[in-house]
Amino acid sequence: MPQHTSRSAAGDTPPGPAASGQRSLLRRRAWYGAAILLILVWLFGAGPLGAFMGRLTEVQTNDESSFLPVSAESTEVSRIQEEFAQEQRVPAIIAYSADRTLTDEQLAAIGEHVAVIQDHPEISDGAAIGPMVGTEDDSVAQVVVPLREDADVGDAVEELRELLAEQPIDGVDVYVAGPAGLVADLSAAFGGIDSTLLFVALGAVLIILITVYRSPILPIVVILTAMLALVLAAALVYVAAAEEWVQLNGQSQGILFILVVGACTDYALLLVSRYRETLQENARPLEAIRTAVRGTVEPILASGGTVILGVLCLLASDLASNRGLGPVAAIGIAAALIAALTFLPAVLLLLGRVAFWPFRPVFEGEASEDTEPTETVLRRHRLWGAIATSVSRHPRRYWVATAVALLAAAAFVPQFRAEGTSDFDIFRTEVDSVVGQEVLEDGFGHAVTAQPAVIIADADHMDEVIKAAEGVDGVTEVTPLTEAPEMPGGPPAGEDGAPGGPPAGEDGAQGGPPPGVAGGSEGGADGPPPGVAGGQDTAAEPKVVDGRVLLEASLSEPAESTEAVEITRELRDAVHAVDGANALVGGPSAESLDTLDTATRDLYVVVPLVLAVVLLVLIVLLRSLVAPVLLIITTVVSFGSALGVGALVFNHLLDLPGADPGVPLFAFVFLVALGIDYNIFLVTRVREEAVNFGHREGVLRGLTVTGGVITSAGVVLAATFAALTVVPLLFLLQLAFLVAFGVLLDALIVRSLLVPALSIDVGRAMWWPSRLARGAH
Repeated sequence: MPQHTSRSAAGDTPPGPAASGQRSLLRRRAWYGAAILLILVWLFGAGPLGAFMGRLTEVQTNDESSFLPVSAESTEVSRIQEEFAQEQRVPAIIAYSADRTLTDEQLAAIGEHVAVIQDHPEISDGAAIGPMVGTEDDSVAQVVVPLREDADVGDAVEELRELLAEQPIDGVDVYVAGPAGLVADLSAAFGGIDSTLLFVALGAVLIILITVYRSPILPIVVILTAMLALVLAAALVYVAAAEEWVQLNGQSQGILFILVVGACTDYALLLVSRYRETLQENARPLEAIRTAVRGTVEPILASGGTVILGVLCLLASDLASNRGLGPVAAIGIAAALIAALTFLPAVLLLLGRVAFWPFRPVFEGEASEDTEPTETVLRRHRLWGAIATSVSRHPRRYWVATAVALLAAAAFVPQFRAEGTSDFDIFRTEVDSVVGQEVLEDGFGHAVTAQPAVIIADADHMDEVIKAAEGVDGVTEVTPLTEAPEMPGGPPAGEDGAPGGPPAGEDGAQGGPPPGVAGGSEGGADGPPPGVAGGQDTAAEPKVVDGRVLLEASLSEPAESTEAVEITRELRDAVHAVDGANALVGGPSAESLDTLDTATRDLYVVVPLVLAVVLLVLIVLLRSLVAPVLLIITTVVSFGSALGVGALVFNHLLDLPGADPGVPLFAFVFLVALGIDYNIFLVTRVREEAVNFGHREGVLRGLTVTGGVITSAGVVLAATFAALTVVPLLFLLQLAFLVAFGVLLDALIVRSLLVPALSIDVGRAMWWPSRLARGAH
């Protein structure tokens, strides 16, 4: 019995060091096994999804509806206008230009072009009109080619250009312009967005990461993480767009690529930086990565959540392109978060200190930056320690000086011109459609680009509406769409939806390509037949659809001009005043007017919404009311500075023709949502340090230890957005500059000087009403 009791007692004895070590070993093996499994799931699960990146163009929507205001009057007119259309063929206009008057031989050669085009089934179904010699310059001629109704515009124009190149005419330059040419050139501008843009962005990130880490391994790991996030995002966006849950266009696809690469790299930089610290404090990589993830998961999730909520605020916009970008960008950021917090930690765990080769962090014992004196931390990070020390000595001097400089830059915001641009000003490189349009204007005058306003009205009040419209200064003529019979040698009158050309924006881009179909004369020997730009048969009966008529109001000013927009505003007032007519005004000038008004409306709706969402996130994260308000103010001032500098650069340095109305809103959403990230990274670390060391030392330590990584993150994000400039479109150039410059401003000035100086000057009150405000730590 005593012996039995002894064994029982022995069985109750706590396990010795050997048993405890065995369990610890098993736990470590389980963690490593889970890491290997996670990596395999990513590589063999998400990796094959890369095919969807190349297929995103299949689900893009780049027509007029992708960019117009959803509930605007011009959008309703565009929809009704389709009911009047007899066919939906987009015309290409071939512009011929010689050094002197076109000879009979050259005109005969152009005639041969017409015959060949008429016999080419992939381009035209037999219709090609011309040549027509310029009414103002007889060295210019044009041929109008209505493309097949079922033709892909981009492919048909490419085929047409190749056909013309195979049959050159001595002394004559040939350009394919018109609506079809514009659509084709826009498609070509976005054609390399899934390869060139990504290559440039990743190349810039790789160079920066090699410079930061001085290691060949870590940059590859970070870029692999970003690529896996991107293929996951591309697959999710593809499915969502294919099911019509979201709307994707070329612009939002380019922004998606940049956003995922930049955001994922930023999150990776923060995690890797913390991992380097914890490897110096822990002998085993497992404990180091667990500590690093615990220390960064909150700011990374808060940062990503802020961006997701910020871009989703674009759903409140009335512009279709803005609404589509919100969910697309949110999906991209979510994918970046998942990859940065799962795949990256797993790879870092397996690599351990080897990831930092050849400068591996050395285990220095249990003492760490969390316990060592502030002076030691400042000496360890000499550059940022010196900056933090200088800011702490003269905080008010620093924040006043930086605030004055930022506000001075913001003073130029009123000079930012965002009234929209001509469709032919959106290209930053020389393209056929723009050069060809200039040739046509030289040969036929500005009438060749005439884009009338379109009026939809009750048929019983047609005469009253015409009278009211003709009474508006700047309206030269108002004619109804008629039931004209088909004429020999040309398409039916009213071809493509309205006299004078196809509906604005058919298969086109923002604001819609101009009809610009032939014309330049009102009939006659050199004029087009009825139904092609100015050939409307006024003797025929007006066409009535569902009790409504379609009227065209010719304007005295080019459709894209500010004068035409104001004429359209007055035209609307005049026809709206006709009782019972239910008149609506659309067309290119009306679309510009509605886009401007909607952009102004969106600024008043979306901007406060974004600020409110970001403020709530900061309040929850920091458990304070004062600090979030200060951070929001500094971010808004930073945005104003970026916009002011942008106005100076665009107007005076680059001499750009203006900006798309959506540029300020896009820039605001991205700069506030992304710019606040760096404040989150800084202030969460400051709060963590303040709990142990007090407010002032917390600011010093937080700025010192995060300075390098946040600056690197800002440079990476700026470089990725700058890659958007490889797409030769004005909108993306301006957005790239504003976001890249604004991010650098946030990372280098606002977060490094303004926020720390303000924090020190305000003192513990910054954390009110939390316990930290009372000095409890």
